[in-house]
Amino acid sequence: MAHTLSGAHNIRKNETRRLRNKSAKSELRTQIRKVLGAVEKKDKKLAETEFRAATGLLDQAAPKGIIHANSAARHKSRLAARVA
Repeated sequence: MAHTLSGAHNIRKNETRRLRNKSAKSELRTQIRKVLGAVEKKDKKLAETEFRAATGLLDQAAPKGIIHANSAARHKSRLAARVA
């Protein structure tokens, strides 16, 4: 339990942010799985479409601090290699 009003406020903000980040990470992982699934099925067109969507999500998540910028770059690079 927080000792001050500002501490209680920070706890509420952190919980809100945690839930938002959790949702965004889940969406990101799902999209990455879709890309890998399309690659495994050898469906080039679907893989490229899903890859573009995954790249967009990664590009949005990195500046918001949901994932580290280098992590986003690494995921994009590895997915691009798989799709190619």
